[in-house]
Amino acid sequence: MNNVYLSKPGTVTCAGLDSDELWNSVVCGNQQGIKKITAVSGDEFFVGKIADEKLEETTARFSMRIHRIQEMALNQISGEVVIAREKYGSDRIAVCVGSCDNGTEFSLSGHRIFFETGKFDSDYSIEMQGADYPSTFVKEKFGLTGPCLSFSTACSSSGAAIIKGAQLLASGMADAVISGGVDIASDTVLLGFGSLEAVSSEITNPFSANRSGITLGEGAAFFVMTRENLFGTGIKLLGYGESSDAHHMTSPDPSGDGARRAMEMALEKAGLEPKDIDYLNLHGTGTRLNDLMESKAVAAVFGESKVAASTTKPFTGHTLGAGSAVELAVCFEAIRKNRNAEKNLLPLQKWDGVRDEEMPVLNLVDENNSGNCRKIKVCMSNSFAFGGSNCCLIVGER
Repeated sequence: MNNVYLSKPGTVTCAGLDSDELWNSVVCGNQQGIKKITAVSGDEFFVGKIADEKLEETTARFSMRIHRIQEMALNQISGEVVIAREKYGSDRIAVCVGSCDNGTEFSLSGHRIFFETGKFDSDYSIEMQGADYPSTFVKEKFGLTGPCLSFSTACSSSGAAIIKGAQLLASGMADAVISGGVDIASDTVLLGFGSLEAVSSEITNPFSANRSGITLGEGAAFFVMTRENLFGTGIKLLGYGESSDAHHMTSPDPSGDGARRAMEMALEKAGLEPKDIDYLNLHGTGTRLNDLMESKAVAAVFGESKVAASTTKPFTGHTLGAGSAVELAVCFEAIRKNRNAEKNLLPLQKWDGVRDEEMPVLNLVDENNSGNCRKIKVCMSNSFAFGGSNCCLIVGER
């Protein structure tokens, strides 16, 4: 695979307003960002919600919550964007953004007014519901004229965006790509997942025999991707894999075959073997079907090598379309933070420790297994979405 270097990430989640705070939360087991909230229906949910007072006004044409979160993350890499724009030109920088939200903050109230009065309010625009606006906003914010693409493949959306960014660089269609994702835990999302009976009544407990579902969350993560080590991080996207098993609209293929194929493709593209992976960030939603499927896929790929693994969703919530990018940021920090560390730290697996005997045994990095003697140089991250859209990313120093 051609060189694809990553800038530092710009991240915003309930577990931290930048990647340093996020890293501290996932290695220390901090779940304080997960709060119980009441939806418009009166139903209560545990949610990884970013505090309202932390969000600043946005320069987006539509001042929605999703863009306030998005702009906080983008501002953290604005210096890198300026450097890339000055070097390559605004027409040579592409934008690839994954998101599942379509303006629900305004569309719900807008449609309520329409049903009551027969017409939309004067400040409502159908463009608010356009799937393209999260990516269009990035283009407008930085004055870019290169390719601008949106991705909405459910929970793998930002992974698909990052992969397309790598492909744009390889094709020569762009010299730099701003890539990542953003999503919000709106009432529409909460009630939708609630109707599927997929939401946990407690904070999610992935891979446990007692798991009962997802904890939803919101957040954003973005990188600037280039073919050269322009920002000096030395960390690259080494490989990626995608598959589509199309088993069911919402349920994964129980055999884990699609997930396995995505991981194997990523390893092949990276020119690596399973033993070369130092840490695996699991999709780990906490649903009965996903965790069982993923554990089978991991066992099929890694066998007896027992890669150190954990899911960070008990700290951030499941950030939906932003999840791949948020969790790639965690992997990026695992490499960066452990470079000169006396003791190598990895994100903790926050669970009750009760094994599900139906699952293959995973080497989960919990409180009883928090250290790792290996140097953390290569990390893999999984994202498995509705409709069988599977995505695997490998990042590292090689």
